[in-house]
Amino acid sequence: MATRTHFILLLMVVVIASSVQVHGNLSPTYYSSTCPKALSIVQAGVKAAIKKEARMGASLLRLHFHDCFVNGCDGSILLDDNANFKGEKTAGPNQNSVRGFNVVDNIKAQLEKACPRVVSCADILAIAARDSVAILGGPFWKVKLGRRDSLTASREAANTLLPGPNFNLSALISSFSVHGLSLKDLVALSGSHTIGLARCTVFRSRIYNDPNIDASFAKSLQKKCHKSGNDDVTEPLDFQTPTCFDKLYYDNLLKRKGLLHSDQELFKGSYTPAKSLVKKYAQDASAFFKDFAKGMVKMGNIKPLTGTAGEIRINCRKAN
Repeated sequence: MATRTHFILLLMVVVIASSVQVHGNLSPTYYSSTCPKALSIVQAGVKAAIKKEARMGASLLRLHFHDCFVNGCDGSILLDDNANFKGEKTAGPNQNSVRGFNVVDNIKAQLEKACPRVVSCADILAIAARDSVAILGGPFWKVKLGRRDSLTASREAANTLLPGPNFNLSALISSFSVHGLSLKDLVALSGSHTIGLARCTVFRSRIYNDPNIDASFAKSLQKKCHKSGNDDVTEPLDFQTPTCFDKLYYDNLLKRKGLLHSDQELFKGSYTPAKSLVKKYAQDASAFFKDFAKGMVKMGNIKPLTGTAGEIRINCRKAN
Protein backbone atom coordinates (compact mmCIF):
# COMPACT_ATOMS: atom_id res chain seq x y z
CA MET A 1 0.00 0.00 0.00
CA ALA A 2 2.84 2.37 0.92
CA THR A 3 4.56 1.66 -2.40
CA ARG A 4 1.35 2.34 -4.32
CA THR A 5 0.76 5.60 -2.43
CA HIS A 6 4.34 6.65 -3.11
CA PHE A 7 3.86 5.91 -6.81
CA ILE A 8 0.67 7.96 -6.96
CA LEU A 9 2.32 10.89 -5.22
CA LEU A 10 5.30 10.64 -7.55
CA LEU A 11 2.97 10.59 -10.55
CA MET A 12 1.19 13.71 -9.26
CA VAL A 13 4.52 15.51 -8.87
CA VAL A 14 5.49 14.59 -12.43
CA VAL A 15 2.15 15.84 -13.79
CA ILE A 16 2.40 19.10 -11.86
CA ALA A 17 6.03 19.58 -12.88
CA SER A 18 5.08 18.91 -16.49
CA SER A 19 2.34 21.53 -16.29
CA VAL A 20 4.72 24.09 -14.83
CA GLN A 21 7.29 23.32 -17.50
CA VAL A 22 4.77 23.93 -20.29
CA HIS A 23 3.88 27.33 -18.89
CA GLY A 24 7.52 28.05 -18.16
CA ASN A 25 8.39 27.65 -21.86
CA LEU A 26 7.00 31.13 -22.46
CA SER A 27 9.84 33.64 -22.50
CA PRO A 28 10.25 37.35 -23.37
CA THR A 29 13.24 36.39 -25.57
CA TYR A 30 11.49 33.55 -27.40
CA TYR A 31 11.94 35.15 -30.86
CA SER A 32 15.33 36.78 -30.26
CA SER A 33 17.11 34.43 -32.67
CA THR A 34 14.29 33.10 -34.87
CA CYS A 35 12.64 36.47 -35.60
CA PRO A 36 14.60 39.32 -34.00
CA LYS A 37 12.41 41.99 -35.62
CA ALA A 38 9.13 40.45 -34.37
CA LEU A 39 8.50 42.90 -31.54
CA SER A 40 9.33 45.97 -33.62
CA ILE A 41 7.11 44.78 -36.48
CA VAL A 42 4.13 44.32 -34.15
CA GLN A 43 4.77 47.65 -32.45
CA ALA A 44 4.94 49.49 -35.79
CA GLY A 45 1.64 47.92 -36.87
CA VAL A 46 -0.07 48.85 -33.61
CA LYS A 47 1.27 52.43 -33.73
CA ALA A 48 0.00 52.91 -37.27
CA ALA A 49 -3.43 51.52 -36.39
CA ILE A 50 -3.80 53.71 -33.30
CA LYS A 51 -2.62 56.78 -35.21
CA LYS A 52 -5.37 56.10 -37.74
CA GLU A 53 -8.00 55.42 -35.05
CA ALA A 54 -7.21 55.91 -31.36
CA ARG A 55 -10.00 53.51 -30.37
CA MET A 56 -8.10 50.64 -31.97
CA GLY A 57 -5.81 50.40 -28.94
CA ALA A 58 -8.73 49.36 -26.76
CA SER A 59 -9.94 46.95 -29.43
CA LEU A 60 -6.59 45.16 -29.64
CA LEU A 61 -6.38 44.92 -25.87
CA ARG A 62 -9.88 43.45 -25.76
CA LEU A 63 -9.01 40.85 -28.40
CA HIS A 64 -6.30 39.47 -26.14
CA PHE A 65 -8.67 39.35 -23.14
CA HIS A 66 -11.42 37.62 -25.09
CA ASP A 67 -8.96 35.17 -26.59
CA CYS A 68 -7.38 34.12 -23.29
CA PHE A 69 -10.67 33.68 -21.43
CA VAL A 70 -11.89 31.09 -23.95
CA ASN A 71 -9.83 27.91 -23.74
CA GLY A 72 -6.59 29.81 -23.19
CA CYS A 73 -4.41 32.29 -25.08
CA ASP A 74 -4.34 30.39 -28.37
CA GLY A 75 -5.52 32.83 -31.04
CA SER A 76 -8.86 31.01 -31.34
CA ILE A 77 -10.83 34.27 -31.40
CA LEU A 78 -9.24 35.10 -34.75
CA LEU A 79 -10.57 32.02 -36.55
CA ASP A 80 -13.43 32.46 -39.03
CA ASP A 81 -16.29 29.95 -39.03
CA ASN A 82 -15.81 26.94 -41.29
CA ALA A 83 -17.51 23.64 -42.08
CA ASN A 84 -16.16 22.06 -38.90
CA PHE A 85 -17.03 24.65 -36.25
CA LYS A 86 -18.78 27.89 -35.44
CA GLY A 87 -16.13 30.20 -34.04
CA GLU A 88 -15.99 32.82 -31.32
CA LYS A 89 -16.44 35.95 -33.42
CA THR A 90 -20.21 35.54 -33.52
CA ALA A 91 -20.64 34.58 -29.86
CA GLY A 92 -22.92 36.90 -27.87
CA PRO A 93 -20.13 38.82 -26.07
CA ASN A 94 -18.19 39.25 -29.33
CA GLN A 95 -20.70 39.81 -32.14
CA ASN A 96 -20.76 43.43 -33.37
CA SER A 97 -18.25 44.14 -30.62
CA VAL A 98 -14.77 42.66 -31.06
CA ARG A 99 -12.76 44.33 -33.79
CA GLY A 100 -9.21 44.87 -34.99
CA PHE A 101 -8.95 41.71 -37.09
CA ASN A 102 -7.64 43.61 -40.12
CA VAL A 103 -4.88 45.13 -37.99
CA VAL A 104 -3.81 41.65 -36.88
CA ASP A 105 -3.94 40.45 -40.50
CA ASN A 106 -1.63 43.27 -41.60
CA ILE A 107 0.84 42.61 -38.79
CA LYS A 108 0.83 38.88 -39.54
CA ALA A 109 1.51 39.56 -43.24
CA GLN A 110 4.57 41.62 -42.32
CA LEU A 111 5.82 38.92 -39.97
CA GLU A 112 5.38 36.23 -42.61
CA LYS A 113 7.61 38.25 -44.94
CA ALA A 114 10.28 38.71 -42.27
CA CYS A 115 10.19 35.19 -40.78
CA PRO A 116 7.68 32.75 -42.30
CA ARG A 117 5.80 30.40 -39.96
CA VAL A 118 7.61 31.58 -36.84
CA VAL A 119 5.44 34.06 -34.91
CA SER A 120 2.04 32.83 -33.76
CA CYS A 121 -1.19 34.76 -33.98
CA ALA A 122 -1.68 34.21 -30.25
CA ASP A 123 1.63 35.95 -29.54
CA ILE A 124 0.70 38.80 -31.88
CA LEU A 125 -2.37 39.42 -29.71
CA ALA A 126 -0.30 39.41 -26.52
CA ILE A 127 2.29 41.84 -27.90
CA ALA A 128 -0.31 44.10 -29.52
CA ALA A 129 -2.23 44.34 -26.23
CA ARG A 130 0.91 45.44 -24.37
CA ASP A 131 1.91 47.93 -27.07
CA SER A 132 -1.60 49.40 -27.21
CA VAL A 133 -1.57 50.07 -23.47
CA ALA A 134 1.92 51.59 -23.56
CA ILE A 135 1.20 53.79 -26.60
CA LEU A 136 -1.93 55.17 -24.91
CA GLY A 137 0.01 56.14 -21.79
CA GLY A 138 -0.19 52.99 -19.69
CA PRO A 139 2.46 50.66 -18.26
CA PHE A 140 4.99 48.62 -20.23
CA TRP A 141 5.81 45.03 -19.35
CA LYS A 142 7.83 42.19 -20.81
CA VAL A 143 5.49 39.90 -22.70
CA LYS A 144 6.20 36.20 -22.31
CA LEU A 145 6.15 34.57 -25.74
CA GLY A 146 6.13 31.14 -27.33
CA ARG A 147 2.40 30.42 -27.63
CA ARG A 148 1.16 28.39 -30.57
CA ASP A 149 -2.16 28.69 -32.36
CA SER A 150 -5.23 26.51 -31.92
CA LEU A 151 -6.74 24.56 -34.79
CA THR A 152 -10.31 25.21 -33.72
CA ALA A 153 -12.61 27.65 -31.92
CA SER A 154 -15.85 27.38 -29.97
CA ARG A 155 -18.79 29.76 -30.00
CA GLU A 156 -20.35 27.80 -27.14
CA ALA A 157 -17.24 28.22 -24.97
CA ALA A 158 -17.15 31.96 -25.69
CA ASN A 159 -20.80 32.30 -24.70
CA THR A 160 -20.10 30.41 -21.47
CA LEU A 161 -16.71 31.67 -20.33
CA LEU A 162 -16.60 35.38 -21.12
CA PRO A 163 -17.77 37.65 -18.25
CA GLY A 164 -20.81 39.74 -19.12
CA PRO A 165 -21.54 43.45 -18.63
CA ASN A 166 -24.42 42.61 -16.28
CA PHE A 167 -22.43 40.28 -14.01
CA ASN A 168 -22.52 40.96 -10.27
CA LEU A 169 -19.36 40.87 -8.17
CA SER A 170 -19.62 37.22 -7.18
CA ALA A 171 -20.09 36.18 -10.81
CA LEU A 172 -17.08 38.26 -11.83
CA ILE A 173 -14.94 36.72 -9.11
CA SER A 174 -16.00 33.23 -10.20
CA SER A 175 -15.33 34.01 -13.86
CA PHE A 176 -11.78 35.14 -13.10
CA SER A 177 -10.99 32.48 -10.51
CA VAL A 178 -11.74 29.74 -13.06
CA HIS A 179 -8.64 30.97 -14.88
CA GLY A 180 -6.52 31.26 -11.74
CA LEU A 181 -6.95 35.03 -11.52
CA SER A 182 -7.39 36.63 -8.10
CA LEU A 183 -9.65 39.42 -6.88
CA LYS A 184 -6.72 41.82 -7.25
CA ASP A 185 -6.29 40.66 -10.85
CA LEU A 186 -10.02 41.20 -11.44
CA VAL A 187 -10.02 44.78 -10.14
CA ALA A 188 -6.72 45.71 -11.80
CA LEU A 189 -7.57 44.16 -15.18
CA SER A 190 -11.01 45.79 -15.13
CA GLY A 191 -9.02 49.00 -15.39
CA SER A 192 -8.66 48.20 -19.09
CA HIS A 193 -12.04 49.96 -19.29
CA THR A 194 -10.19 53.23 -18.90
CA ILE A 195 -10.05 53.12 -22.71
CA GLY A 196 -12.58 52.14 -25.36
CA LEU A 197 -16.30 52.36 -26.05
CA ALA A 198 -19.40 50.30 -25.29
CA ARG A 199 -22.63 49.95 -27.26
CA CYS A 200 -25.98 51.22 -25.97
CA THR A 201 -27.36 47.71 -25.87
CA VAL A 202 -24.66 46.77 -23.35
CA PHE A 203 -25.32 49.54 -20.81
CA ARG A 204 -29.02 50.31 -21.42
CA SER A 205 -30.27 48.24 -18.49
CA ARG A 206 -27.89 50.02 -16.12
CA ILE A 207 -28.85 53.58 -16.99
CA TYR A 208 -32.59 52.87 -16.68
CA ASN A 209 -32.77 50.28 -13.91
CA ASP A 210 -29.62 50.29 -11.79
CA PRO A 211 -29.95 52.10 -8.41
CA ASN A 212 -26.18 52.27 -7.96
CA ILE A 213 -25.64 55.07 -10.48
CA ASP A 214 -25.28 58.84 -10.34
CA ALA A 215 -28.63 60.31 -11.42
CA SER A 216 -27.24 63.08 -13.60
CA PHE A 217 -24.85 60.65 -15.26
CA ALA A 218 -27.73 58.29 -16.04
CA LYS A 219 -29.88 61.11 -17.47
CA SER A 220 -27.09 62.33 -19.76
CA LEU A 221 -26.70 58.82 -21.18
CA GLN A 222 -30.46 58.34 -21.59
CA LYS A 223 -30.49 61.25 -24.07
CA LYS A 224 -28.35 59.17 -26.43
CA CYS A 225 -29.26 55.60 -25.48
CA HIS A 226 -33.05 55.34 -25.57
CA LYS A 227 -35.16 52.62 -23.98
CA SER A 228 -35.47 51.04 -27.40
CA GLY A 229 -33.56 51.57 -30.62
CA ASN A 230 -30.15 53.19 -31.05
CA ASP A 231 -28.54 49.89 -30.08
CA ASP A 232 -25.28 50.71 -31.82
CA VAL A 233 -24.80 54.16 -30.29
CA THR A 234 -21.50 54.05 -28.41
CA GLU A 235 -20.30 55.82 -25.29
CA PRO A 236 -16.83 55.87 -23.67
CA LEU A 237 -16.21 53.41 -20.85
CA ASP A 238 -14.27 56.27 -19.26
CA PHE A 239 -16.15 59.41 -20.24
CA GLN A 240 -13.28 61.71 -19.24
CA THR A 241 -10.26 60.34 -21.13
CA PRO A 242 -11.42 57.46 -23.38
CA THR A 243 -8.20 57.30 -25.41
CA CYS A 244 -5.75 57.72 -22.53
CA PHE A 245 -4.76 54.79 -20.31
CA ASP A 246 -4.99 56.30 -16.82
CA LYS A 247 -6.63 55.78 -13.42
CA LEU A 248 -9.79 57.83 -14.07
CA TYR A 249 -11.83 54.66 -14.55
CA TYR A 250 -11.53 54.16 -10.79
CA ASP A 251 -12.29 57.82 -10.04
CA ASN A 252 -15.52 57.35 -11.98
CA LEU A 253 -16.47 54.31 -9.91
CA LEU A 254 -16.06 56.33 -6.71
CA LYS A 255 -18.67 58.74 -8.11
CA ARG A 256 -21.00 55.92 -9.23
CA LYS A 257 -20.26 56.78 -12.85
CA GLY A 258 -19.13 53.41 -14.14
CA LEU A 259 -20.70 52.81 -17.55
CA LEU A 260 -21.30 49.08 -17.12
CA HIS A 261 -23.12 47.38 -14.29
CA SER A 262 -20.17 44.97 -13.96
CA ASP A 263 -17.81 47.95 -13.55
CA GLN A 264 -19.80 49.55 -10.77
CA GLU A 265 -20.10 46.19 -8.99
CA LEU A 266 -16.46 46.64 -7.98
CA PHE A 267 -17.46 49.61 -5.84
CA LYS A 268 -20.77 49.40 -4.04
CA GLY A 269 -22.32 48.76 -0.64
CA SER A 270 -20.33 48.30 2.54
CA TYR A 271 -16.62 47.68 2.76
CA THR A 272 -15.30 44.90 0.53
CA PRO A 273 -11.76 44.02 -0.58
CA ALA A 274 -12.77 45.03 -4.13
CA LYS A 275 -13.95 48.42 -2.93
CA SER A 276 -10.67 48.90 -1.09
CA LEU A 277 -8.69 48.17 -4.25
CA VAL A 278 -10.77 50.63 -6.28
CA LYS A 279 -9.95 53.34 -3.72
CA LYS A 280 -6.28 52.38 -3.81
CA TYR A 281 -6.03 52.62 -7.60
CA ALA A 282 -7.99 55.88 -7.67
CA GLN A 283 -5.41 57.35 -5.30
CA ASP A 284 -2.29 55.75 -6.74
CA ALA A 285 -1.86 55.38 -10.50
CA SER A 286 1.52 53.69 -10.09
CA ALA A 287 -0.04 50.94 -7.96
CA PHE A 288 -2.70 50.40 -10.62
CA PHE A 289 -0.12 50.27 -13.42
CA LYS A 290 2.03 47.80 -11.48
CA ASP A 291 -0.84 45.45 -10.66
CA PHE A 292 -2.30 45.75 -14.16
CA ALA A 293 1.00 44.72 -15.74
CA LYS A 294 1.31 41.75 -13.36
CA GLY A 295 -2.28 40.75 -14.11
CA MET A 296 -1.67 40.89 -17.86
CA VAL A 297 1.35 38.61 -17.62
CA LYS A 298 -0.66 36.23 -15.46
CA MET A 299 -3.63 36.30 -17.84
CA GLY A 300 -1.36 35.76 -20.83
CA ASN A 301 -0.24 32.51 -19.23
CA ILE A 302 -3.71 30.91 -19.29
CA LYS A 303 -3.39 27.49 -20.93
CA PRO A 304 -0.97 28.42 -23.73
CA LEU A 305 -0.28 25.87 -26.44
CA THR A 306 3.45 25.14 -26.56
CA GLY A 307 5.87 22.57 -27.92
CA THR A 308 4.18 20.56 -30.65
CA ALA A 309 0.61 21.45 -29.65
CA GLY A 310 -1.37 23.48 -32.17
CA GLU A 311 0.50 25.18 -34.99
CA ILE A 312 1.87 28.49 -36.25
CA ARG A 313 -0.86 29.75 -38.55
CA ILE A 314 0.11 31.42 -41.81
CA ASN A 315 -3.25 33.20 -41.91
CA CYS A 316 -4.70 34.08 -38.51
CA ARG A 317 -8.25 33.58 -39.78
CA LYS A 318 -7.87 29.89 -40.65
CA ALA A 319 -5.86 26.82 -39.77
CA ASN A 320 -3.10 25.84 -42.19
